[in-house]
Amino acid sequence: MANKITIDSQLVDLDTLIEKIEAGEFLVIAADEAILSQLPAGNWIAGTIPYFMTERGGIVSQNEIFVNSINGVSANMQPRITPYDANSIARIAQDAPDNGFTIVILPAGSAVHGYYAENAPGFTNMFFSPIVGWIAGTHLSSVGSSVAKTGFGPGSMLMADKAVAMHVPLPENQVANIHIVNLFEQGSGAKITFPDTGFKVSTCLVDGVETNFAQYISGNHIDTRLPLVADYNGINVNVSVQRVNGHDVDLYAPVFAGVPYQFATPVADYVSTFNNAVSGSTSDKAAFSCNCILNFLYSELEGKKTGNLTGPITFGEVAYQLLNQTLVYMTLDNQ
Repeated sequence: MANKITIDSQLVDLDTLIEKIEAGEFLVIAADEAILSQLPAGNWIAGTIPYFMTERGGIVSQNEIFVNSINGVSANMQPRITPYDANSIARIAQDAPDNGFTIVILPAGSAVHGYYAENAPGFTNMFFSPIVGWIAGTHLSSVGSSVAKTGFGPGSMLMADKAVAMHVPLPENQVANIHIVNLFEQGSGAKITFPDTGFKVSTCLVDGVETNFAQYISGNHIDTRLPLVADYNGINVNVSVQRVNGHDVDLYAPVFAGVPYQFATPVADYVSTFNNAVSGSTSDKAAFSCNCILNFLYSELEGKKTGNLTGPITFGEVAYQLLNQTLVYMTLDNQ
């Protein structure tokens, strides 16, 4: 019988990480660029981020490293590490294993991030094999002056313009499942639609009336900590507001043309609401997880724990498509 794949998650120091790389382990790494630039070539992918949910709670650190170690890899079922740019990312689901999963990291603000966000639901074979991952970022004080990067371990390269993916095959007695914890629901306010798909919007239709979206937000005193929420085939999907920029509004994920959105109902206590949402769920079996930087900020998660889920706190989450203000986790289950 083939080896069972498991994933360990831990905070490590640089020396320990280098030992793991030199031992040939398959690793998914989250750390500051200054750390990632010191790593030797090996079986790893990485993204820049200094925010983590750990066993001791949410932390901000440019010195610590969060690593997912993929264990149980056999000689005849090796994970495959692939870089993608905006011209090739549409292949990601076709490259995925028949039975397995893909972990992808995309650099925030890059062309490949934008293309994936706007087009992933329509990629060939999308939704046939689990694709999970996150958006690399920077310390929030460096947004605008620093660039998010991904790391391609086989070449020991950091890249601002490419995504990296690790395609991991599973033995036939295992299956990967993706779970989304979204505390936000569509509110009872106006239905808002947009004429174009994109990250930057100006014109919208508010209950059918053409309106400038920035003016609508300011005129109605909308709390932009709350995301826009749309119902995508029975799943609530968030689009978070980055900034109101004059007559335009910049978003962390694209809105899709013609889809009705509503601003979310407020969540009074994120930590208790979250813990209620994951209690009784399969999160205790999570092999991989990531949470959104906006949840970290708006819910003041520094020093607070979110159940037993640990992982990077990122500029966006991937559960097949790009998500905002959610927590995403993956379980490896027997079948």
